[in-house]
Amino acid sequence: MHETRQTAPASLDLPVGPPQGGGLLPHGFQLDTHVHAEGLLVYAVSGIATMVTQQGTWIAPASRITWTPPGFEHAYRFYGETEVRVLSLPLGDSAALPARPGVFVVTPLLREALLALIDRATTRPDARERLRAVVIDELVEAVDRSIHLPEPRDDRLLAVTEALRADPARPVTLTELGRAAGASERTLSRLFHHELGMGFRQWRTLLRIHHALLHLGDGMSVTDTAITCGWANPTSFIDAFYAVVGQTPGRYQAELRATTRTS
Repeated sequence: MHETRQTAPASLDLPVGPPQGGGLLPHGFQLDTHVHAEGLLVYAVSGIATMVTQQGTWIAPASRITWTPPGFEHAYRFYGETEVRVLSLPLGDSAALPARPGVFVVTPLLREALLALIDRATTRPDARERLRAVVIDELVEAVDRSIHLPEPRDDRLLAVTEALRADPARPVTLTELGRAAGASERTLSRLFHHELGMGFRQWRTLLRIHHALLHLGDGMSVTDTAITCGWANPTSFIDAFYAVVGQTPGRYQAELRATTRTS
């Protein structure tokens, strides 16, 4: 997909830290690799945020929040018109959260605390501390819904994953991909499990779910999204989507529309 690097909106203080603010980002907005001394929360009110690291890509569809630990190199890409809120957490607060990146479900209480912290022009310091404590408490208890697409290091495996990225719906086998990459199916299967911690089919399913999220966010129907992303029928797509995202594509789309109306 076409991506652009642009200056962040004036209301969004990124990537220089400590970052905080909100803004409406255009489709394809990208922030190059950088690092913060503090922890970073990026909440996608609408659209899709993807956090890219050397370990792979974490996908945050609408109503999810990404967590980046302090000192962790990362980049961001945004798909669709994305309304975001960004909040940095001091080292003391960050210690209560995981030491690795993640994507969490945003509860109603977490959403309101985040919006109050970021959007209010003036808030008393003691009130801010209490709101931040609510954010931490909610994140500690939040459901981790990380959609993590790991990245390979081996050149042969990289060639395979790049070919899949170029056409996720293509019904190609690992044997066929191996011929182009100069590796046997057995070698590639071993590399998928060793480097990426999952099999070929699971990795391709996650890639297809990523693209499905983009299409659903653009308003494509569930049936058309299933066909476009390579599923033989809507039922198998719905099952795969639910297993990864934690809700059906129809429910996800409905929540996305509701969030867009109220944001």
